[in-house]
Amino acid sequence: MSTAEIDRMNAVLAKQRSAFTAAMPEPLSVRADRIDRAVALLVDHKDAFAKAVSADFGHRSIEQTLMTDIMPSVGALKHAKKHLSAWSRDEKRKAMFPLGLLGAKAKVVYQPKGVVGVIAPWNFPVGMVMVPMAGILAAGNRAMVKPSEFTERVSDLFAEVVPQYFAEEEMAVFTGGVEVGTAFSRLAFDHLIFTGATSVGKHIMRAAADNLVPVTLELGGKSPTFIGRSADKQKAGERIAMGKMMNAGQICLAPDYLMVAKEQESEVIDSVRTGVGSMYSSLLANDDYTSVVNGRNYERLQGYLADAKAKGAELIEVNPAGEDFAASNGNKMPLTILRNVNDDMKVMQEEIFGPILPVMTYDSIDQAIDYVNAHDRPLGLYYFGNDKAEEEKVLSRTISGGVTVNDVLFHNAMEDLPFGGVGPSGMGNYHGFDGFKTFSHARAVYRQSNMDIAKLSGFKPPYGKQTQATLARELKK
Repeated sequence: MSTAEIDRMNAVLAKQRSAFTAAMPEPLSVRADRIDRAVALLVDHKDAFAKAVSADFGHRSIEQTLMTDIMPSVGALKHAKKHLSAWSRDEKRKAMFPLGLLGAKAKVVYQPKGVVGVIAPWNFPVGMVMVPMAGILAAGNRAMVKPSEFTERVSDLFAEVVPQYFAEEEMAVFTGGVEVGTAFSRLAFDHLIFTGATSVGKHIMRAAADNLVPVTLELGGKSPTFIGRSADKQKAGERIAMGKMMNAGQICLAPDYLMVAKEQESEVIDSVRTGVGSMYSSLLANDDYTSVVNGRNYERLQGYLADAKAKGAELIEVNPAGEDFAASNGNKMPLTILRNVNDDMKVMQEEIFGPILPVMTYDSIDQAIDYVNAHDRPLGLYYFGNDKAEEEKVLSRTISGGVTVNDVLFHNAMEDLPFGGVGPSGMGNYHGFDGFKTFSHARAVYRQSNMDIAKLSGFKPPYGKQTQATLARELKK
């Protein structure tokens, strides 16, 4: 990477920060206008983005990109604009007794942070730029964006169209490979949001630490799916199949593995197979089924299958039309369900991020809970069942970024719910008001009364009777 490229990044950062400072306080009308322009960018170029995504993946349906990238982004932006005025109001707080009685006042004022860096992944290359942008713009910030190099056409399209809607001091896009991403992560942003692999997130956090840049890390992990004995197996199978087959399983929130009662394992596997068949009569030539993004990831997934098989797993290929994937020139893969898995297998050690579904069995739900708690805290957790006591036990005795009950993925679609991970699956969150707060500085403002509070409370030397009275009153058990 050339020095000129690094210099340009720093120049744009300085330009954005200077423009931000000069415009303080940023009027809500300006923020709303930027949100409108972001919506226009997406709607005007929705078909071009969808075609670019499909070309980058080898194949992904136009409808899926519109449904999973464009529509959620537009929805998040519109939601932010609708609630912008309410979110931006000062938040009254109570002054401590007896200061409030003496005329003191306290409040929280939400201020924009300044310039926010956005490092986006390849799996939803449009949505993972524009959904967080709702909170970034609503909070009154400027943005610098680094899209994924694995979806090069989408990145180039962003670089082409963003300047048509935003001045460089409002939003700027930087494309390129690992070197560009590394340099970008080292910039002295006022906040940085990264979405991607946990392993990369560690490097991002280290880079940001040099400039004490606060980070929001949206990572991943192995999201478990509990199938309670009381679950409607047919319904569970259909919904798990939908969540695992969408984007060919290349979703940070995809159900990573199932936890199933031992005596119900075959029934659950059959229900998932039936669910796949009800949505996809075939896979290879099916426009609705997405390809694995590239050869590198295809080989990674095939390696998981080979390793699992060598270590004793049973592989069940879900191939509704009996197609010959080996004869294909592309990177499409059928769903493969794995039985008899254990923690020695790579597929149970790494986030899968593809159409592979391991099944683990339990004798008691407590055994399943103990297994999940013995591993890294996941981004998502799913429970299927109609036993409220069991549901409460699973939810209260586990920790995850978010939860969907009797389905998968959908907590992420709720704009009023915070989205984020915990521990190795991430830190911080966004969506809705939570995103607005993430990209804002909650500034404490205290207004003192005209009375000499320090003297009245004994804070002002020389210390004496009033000091002793205050201490005696406040230091009681």
